[in-house]
Amino acid sequence: MARNDDKSKGFHQPFARLGGLRDALPSTKPELRPEDFPATPPDQGPERVTVRRESGKGGEDFTVVEGLGLPAAELHVWLQALQRGLACTGSVEGERLRLRGDHRFTLPDLLLRRGVKRVVQG
Repeated sequence: MARNDDKSKGFHQPFARLGGLRDALPSTKPELRPEDFPATPPDQGPERVTVRRESGKGGEDFTVVEGLGLPAAELHVWLQALQRGLACTGSVEGERLRLRGDHRFTLPDLLLRRGVKRVVQG
């Protein structure tokens, strides 16, 4: 009885056929739209914003943005842009934005690109 020792056909490499499908998958990187985060920040924007980490129920991490001083409708626009830029979920609680996850190191750059003059971590 003859054995099939030809490995070029993929019989012994079950994932060889899946390699070609990798390019068709969507990207897992956050989406930085030019209208959300322009290369040159606008002149008008909040003067000072505080970014801090809080723990929720069950030890979940949240990043809180305070001091934007924007109307409620504008807060929702900023929240949606930051959610796209950080690939996370979040909510508006009063005058502050609450984003799920610890984004203290990536969030200041995005805020500065949206026109915030100074970002303080605390």
